Amino acid sequence: MKKGKLYLIPSLLGDSDANASLPNSITNHIKEINVFIVENIRSARRFIRKVEKKKNIDNCTFYAFGKHDRLNLEEDFLPHILNGEDVGVISEAGLPCVADPGSKIVAYAHDFQIQVIPLVGPSSIFLALMASGLNGQNFVFHGYLPIDKKERERKIKQMESNSRKENQTQIFMETPYRNHQLLDAIIKNSSNKARLCIATNITLSSENIKTKTIEEWKNTKLDIQKKPTIFLLLAK
Repeated sequence: MKKGKLYLIPSLLGDSDANASLPNSITNHIKEINVFIVENIRSARRFIRKVEKKKNIDNCTFYAFGKHDRLNLEEDFLPHILNGEDVGVISEAGLPCVADPGSKIVAYAHDFQIQVIPLVGPSSIFLALMASGLNGQNFVFHGYLPIDKKERERKIKQMESNSRKENQTQIFMETPYRNHQLLDAIIKNSSNKARLCIATNITLSSENIKTKTIEEWKNTKLDIQKKPTIFLLLAK
């Protein structure tokens, strides 16, 4: 029997317009796929309903792969594929396997020569980089910075040093309710001439993307608390 395929299905970046953010191909694949491995089952079901209202979600099978879930790929994933069923991976927001644990599923699929098909969709990381005006030829994504204050300060200083040496854009993020704490730490531990882009609520009607020097940010009031935000830093 022919093996099924693994589809990496991008989701929305918040409560945005699906027609504006996702190509029709996403809807077409969701119509056909009935087995999903998702970061959060409740939000994945909500996303599928929004994208394809006619789909009977009760006929679908969902497996969770969040950081607190124990997904058994051999028992839960592989039998569907070997039975010829396609499987879709859906992240909590944006592209699967980028800044989430989905890469383990893809690595497992490659080990079994299962075809992996990435679908086109929004990425807050790359959309922020596009709109930042910072170096898009040389950049690195750090994910979440350390929570510990001293470790975080050390990381920020290290990123700025690397950025200056390599002319490299440093991209990172924080849990939204700690955004203001991170911004304060960036301002206190970066040089005045370094450029910082703050990209908030990307693709939403409240989207706000601004790039300023650290010196300029010191005199700018900004409300980013509890709002999904990408930070990009380039030192001169």
